[in-house]
Amino acid sequence: MAISIRRATLEDAAGISAVWEAIVAEKVYSAVDRAFTPDEERAYLSGLSPRESCYVADHAGRIVGFQSLDRWSSFMTSSLHVGQLGTFVLKEYRGTGIGARLAATTFDFARAHAYEKLVVFVRGSNSAAQAFYKSLGFFECGRLARQVEIDGVYDDEVLMELVL
Repeated sequence: MAISIRRATLEDAAGISAVWEAIVAEKVYSAVDRAFTPDEERAYLSGLSPRESCYVADHAGRIVGFQSLDRWSSFMTSSLHVGQLGTFVLKEYRGTGIGARLAATTFDFARAHAYEKLVVFVRGSNSAAQAFYKSLGFFECGRLARQVEIDGVYDDEVLMELVL
């Protein structure tokens, strides 16, 4: 399976939106409960600062996963060293190493852009994602109880961090 990892372009917006649609439909892996439209994704991608990134996993022209790196805060210079990560991979591609490949690329970008720490929020019930992030060196540093409510079902959000 030849999958390339590359920086997202505006032309990837529809593919990223399709990944969102699939993950949101599962209702268990992300706190995001509404897929972003291709137009919203184009606006997001075009609004990224030089210190932010989105990388995609491309399998024969189809986006099968992506990872975003955003500044923790766009207005607090006291946290310029902190980035927030998000990783999203289609169900049929999970467990194939795509997440780790995305992370290696994103971490290189983060280090080159003066990030010292990355944080991620993971659903409390998503033990697979927590294990994935732990395999990358993240550790749990906090928990927000009943932070997510989708279709009447509550879940915690686990805050994890990694010092680069």
